[in-house]
Parts: sequence; structure tokens; C-alpha cells
Amino acid sequence: MAVCPACEAELDLDENEAEEGSVISCIDCGADFEIVTPRPLELKLVGADDDDEDDDEDADEEEDLEDEDDDEVDDYDEDDDDDA
Repeated sequence: MAVCPACEAELDLDENEAEEGSVISCIDCGADFEIVTPRPLELKLVGADDDDEDDDEDADEEEDLEDEDDDEVDDYDEDDDDDA
């Protein structure tokens, strides 16, 4: 018997017919899950990894911008020293 990882309700899923990559929905909480492996049954919340990847990309972009700002400040300081 398959159980929803989000709310622990029974999922309407015949584990013998479960196929990798299929998406199932919990009738009780409405969460969608992708079947990662049919045996043993492993479910992944649909969209869960996408959010994490977006957060990682945003953090990388922020770091790149901070590095560019630091370089600009360093360049300015060097020019300032040459004039003195």
C-alpha cells in the first residue's frame, strides 16, 4: 500500500503497475508526486527540486554581482592612489 509522504493518506496506486516517471496525485492533500523508483516505491514531490535549483542559481548570480562590485571598488582605489 502506497502512502502520501505529505499527509500520510493512502494513495490510489497499484504498486505492481507503478512506472518510473509517472506522476500521481494525493486525493486528500492534492500534492503531486513523481515515481522515482517503482520497487521499492520512492516518490518525489513534483516541483520540489526545481525550486531548490532556482534558489541556487539566484545565490550564484548574487555572488557574481558582489564580486563585480568588489572589483569596481578595487579599481577605483588603485586609480585614486596613482593621482596622489
